[in-house]
Amino acid sequence: MSSAERSPDTTAPHAQHLNPKVVVISVAAAIGGFLFGFDTSVINGAVGALSDEFSLGAGLTGFAVSSALLGCAVGAWFAGALSNRYGRIPVMVIAAILFFISAVGSGLAFGVWDLILWRIVGGLGVGAASVIAPAYIAEVAPARYRGRLGSLQQLAIVLGIFAALLSNAVLANSAGGSAESLWFGIDAWRWMFMIEAIPAAVYGIMALFLPESPRYLIGKGDRDRASKVLYDFTGELDVNLKIQQIERSLEREQKESFRDLLGGRFALKPIVWIGILLSLFQQLVGINVIFYYSTTLWQSVGFDESQALLTSTITSVLNIVATIIAIVLVDRVGRRIMLLVGSAGMTVSLGLMALAFSFGEIAPGAETVTLPDPWSTVALIGANAFVMFFGTTWGPLVWVLLGEIFPNRLRASALAVAAAAQWVTNWAVSATFPALADVGLSFAYGLYAAFALLSFVFVFLRIPETKDRELEDMDSLQLGRRRSPAAKD
Repeated sequence: MSSAERSPDTTAPHAQHLNPKVVVISVAAAIGGFLFGFDTSVINGAVGALSDEFSLGAGLTGFAVSSALLGCAVGAWFAGALSNRYGRIPVMVIAAILFFISAVGSGLAFGVWDLILWRIVGGLGVGAASVIAPAYIAEVAPARYRGRLGSLQQLAIVLGIFAALLSNAVLANSAGGSAESLWFGIDAWRWMFMIEAIPAAVYGIMALFLPESPRYLIGKGDRDRASKVLYDFTGELDVNLKIQQIERSLEREQKESFRDLLGGRFALKPIVWIGILLSLFQQLVGINVIFYYSTTLWQSVGFDESQALLTSTITSVLNIVATIIAIVLVDRVGRRIMLLVGSAGMTVSLGLMALAFSFGEIAPGAETVTLPDPWSTVALIGANAFVMFFGTTWGPLVWVLLGEIFPNRLRASALAVAAAAQWVTNWAVSATFPALADVGLSFAYGLYAAFALLSFVFVFLRIPETKDRELEDMDSLQLGRRRSPAAKD
């Protein structure tokens, strides 16, 4: 076997310790995830006040709330092509600018239609951030630590969700209500949007000081800058050998383009389908139903409004704890086994919720379902168990896998397609939940449990282990096919 044909795993001396610099740049890149979580959640605290301000009906209110998701899908779709052409860092800066414009525009909106426009602009930033952060972190992280660094994206997202809930509560309490005036005579609900301009500015400024992805630089022929990034940040012990490995992987993919994500006349490449299905299952289990409709859920188990809001905040804290657990475990346990455990746990917990709501009762003259004891307790345990299983597995690990499973040249484009599919599914699940709930909450959660079970089968049959593998070695795992001996840890 010639030296050019030898496996990089056996010839390359890789970094044995985690360089603090790569942690810093990964955290900086993950701030896009923080804005991702903040932007998608901040409207929850403002929806009542803005509905009154603009005299909105239920339909228009729902569209205003979900309009950002449409921008998310579009932003994700185009982020890949832009980052392949101009680099990862410029796309981060563009996303930060979009977040900033959306924050100020939404806060100063004079009508519902320009509010929807500004929310869509913010959605473009969210979609771009959802693509570029996992791609960039995967490309700068050493293989041994790629899982935990990639999980920073999900940690940042859940921290952003929590920060939005917290800032909404603080602003509303300070003003005496979200519809009341706060600083400079501007209503509190408007400040809820405008406060996002601060982290958006921080993200944009930090992005300007980040090094460009070494794999992008090598693809553009800039070996000198790539060498410096690999040596200073990634901690490669043999930079020249690593560059040769990346160049060989790029040469194998040199004819690939966005349209070459297609694998035939009617099908995408198997690896692209893997990414899409990972994204679909992450949303089809109904995680965003828990967050978007959590207040209604907790009221159905007997909580009053203030208790329901407090419980929703506690659930967001559980999500943060779960993500930290995932960061600790992902590079030790591995992706595959954690996803399998997560799927099994979500199936059981969602099944418990479906069972509990089958005993729901509607009092005469009431519109909402209430649960008698002990089923209210069962639903409470099931919902929080679901959040924990999702938060420790499918929440962060999908972003890790999307950042690492695609070939170097296709990574940004394929990730863009997968992320766009995720946002469309997010919107579809959120939009259909009220209709499913009308059929019955037991039916809705039973359907999500069925998707969780299908996700277990999908992982078991199609996802090999990627722990400790270099990005340039992913093709040897035969991703998208039944597990082979090469896929074993």
